[in-house]
Amino acid sequence: MIRGESLSKRYGDVTALSPTDIDIQTGKITAIMGGSGSGKTTLLRLLAGLEKPSGGHVWYGDEDLCAMPVKRLYELRESMGMLFQYSALLNSLNVYDNVAFPLHEHTELDESVISTMVSMKLEQVGLRGFEQLMPSELSGGMAKRVAFARAMAMDPRIVFFDEPTSGLDPISAGVISTLIQDTSRKNRMTSVVVTHDVTAGLAIADHVILLWQGSIIAEGSPDSIRESSDERVQQFLHGRPDGPIPFSRSTTSYIDDLTHKPGTVRFAS
Repeated sequence: MIRGESLSKRYGDVTALSPTDIDIQTGKITAIMGGSGSGKTTLLRLLAGLEKPSGGHVWYGDEDLCAMPVKRLYELRESMGMLFQYSALLNSLNVYDNVAFPLHEHTELDESVISTMVSMKLEQVGLRGFEQLMPSELSGGMAKRVAFARAMAMDPRIVFFDEPTSGLDPISAGVISTLIQDTSRKNRMTSVVVTHDVTAGLAIADHVILLWQGSIIAEGSPDSIRESSDERVQQFLHGRPDGPIPFSRSTTSYIDDLTHKPGTVRFAS
């Protein structure tokens, strides 16, 4: 199990994540949801060890990720996969080499074995036969599926998905959601999905965590989230423009800013 204990993150004077306790269940799909700037990607980066928290700990079993020697951290990362929001394919490499990249970097397997493994991963995402295409020749949905195949190349035990359906048409988004769900269940993989896609998040997750302003405001099964009486939760789920979550994030009055700026023309009333 992955466990966050009093996790917090600050960037200067800005609090991206308030002290938070979180449990990621082994072999389950956990969706971390929330609007833009709610702290969900920050939380993912802390759980994946991509950033150090300002406070608290991340536990992988009985190992503290924050105090882990670099060598051990690299070993642990070999059991992780990551699907990035914008796919993050290497533009100078074709589809085959993108998927094979982690196998070349972290194993000493013969190329014939790597070739077989790449074919298996591309077959899984419906792209076998497209090995020689370059990233610039792929549609957004195809690029995301190649990135998915690369994330699965090392048969990871833990996979982090950052906005996996972002920017995709409904069919491509559905394909990616189904791939996440099917692969996680069949491989008994621990999956952490960061998303603001309400439909996808609630459809594939076993457990949902909803963030607002760097704090958890709701947590539980998809059904319990749907039935939440918290107005903030309902506003997010239904995309309502009016509610307790404001559209404007300004910290000062616009009128005050205008009337107190040097050189502002003031009209007599």
